[in-house]
Amino acid sequence: MQYTLRPYQQEASDAAVKFFSDKITAKHNGLLILPTGAGKSLVIADIASKIDEPLIVLQPSKEILEQNFAKLVSYGAWDCSIYSASLNRKEINRITFATIGSLMNHIDKFDEFHKILIDECHLVNPREGQYKEFIERVDGRQVIGLTATPYRLGQTIDPKTINSKWKKYGSILKFLTRTRPRIFDQVLYHCQIKTLLDAGYLANLRYFDMMRIDLDKVKVNSTGADYDDKSLFKEFERVGMYEYTLNIVKRVMRPKDGSVRHGILVFVRFIEDAERLAEDLMGFCEVVTGSTPKKEREAILERFKSGETEVVANVGVLTTGFDHPALDTIILARPTMSLALYYQMVGRAIRPYPGKDGWVVDLCGSVAKFGKVEDLWLGHDERGGWIISSNGKQLTNIMMNK
Repeated sequence: MQYTLRPYQQEASDAAVKFFSDKITAKHNGLLILPTGAGKSLVIADIASKIDEPLIVLQPSKEILEQNFAKLVSYGAWDCSIYSASLNRKEINRITFATIGSLMNHIDKFDEFHKILIDECHLVNPREGQYKEFIERVDGRQVIGLTATPYRLGQTIDPKTINSKWKKYGSILKFLTRTRPRIFDQVLYHCQIKTLLDAGYLANLRYFDMMRIDLDKVKVNSTGADYDDKSLFKEFERVGMYEYTLNIVKRVMRPKDGSVRHGILVFVRFIEDAERLAEDLMGFCEVVTGSTPKKEREAILERFKSGETEVVANVGVLTTGFDHPALDTIILARPTMSLALYYQMVGRAIRPYPGKDGWVVDLCGSVAKFGKVEDLWLGHDERGGWIISSNGKQLTNIMMNK
């Protein structure tokens, strides 16, 4: 099957193919930055179909691997395979789709692979770990990473205390090309979220600010990267957050205008709250957490996609690899200091679908903190380094705060 790629998809693929064909870049690695819903699996398939040498495509989960592999197979590719213990398949071909853990158990079998694509590459630790070990095992490997969130959390000294005897450390979101050490040196291609929205490639979203809590009363956790659960729980109890969330979910399920929501995904922080929602909305709501068995989770999500289940209360999962284009309602019932988590949560509703009227109902102030996702902008600071900003406010490569 032949696809007609959208202009930005073709440009991203062409940039990657050019990079792989340029021997001068052998000592460098590049990034393709594509927003959630931009169709990364199609870009990966197009790149793979045009590379004549051995190519390995790495994914962080079996769900994403299956999506990417299926897209390449639909291209008519025959010389491709899957190497993943979680899928009970360990086959090596010219184009091999793998999960990093399975690959590392037999790392020597992959020494002939000098070209590497890494999906969700923001998960690559530039200091240590399996990805770094695999990349550096063979000299001259060329690596291209794909991501919608090109930054990683790091630690830094507060500039105000750099000359002080009592230095204060904090968290900072660092653009992937600006970490030290770093895996990725350059941005090969990027497109803005707003550009895709304006072109009709993503769904327009309406935002409802229904802030309930006072974040000034919530402490930051020991990492400095997000809110402390104990103080957050205390604030939730103070304002009756669970009862408020339940009331909002009920209102959204049956809007005053009589419209029908096509899936309501509620992001909550505590498992107890998710379970209470399922109990109080019995027959309409189910729960997915990190401890939900895979088969059970898959069954729940199938009922959700079919419309049999109206609401899913989700704790700590369903931020990546969950593809449900018809989903039109996100309720943010947990605050976060993480730009990546915020974008990933909202991104579940941004995929286009006929007649879609997307809603983001924010109960915890994240939209006020980060801006609408269409306001997120890839650009440069005054020194020419890559940053993410929103409405003129710099969000990466600066100290994080509440």
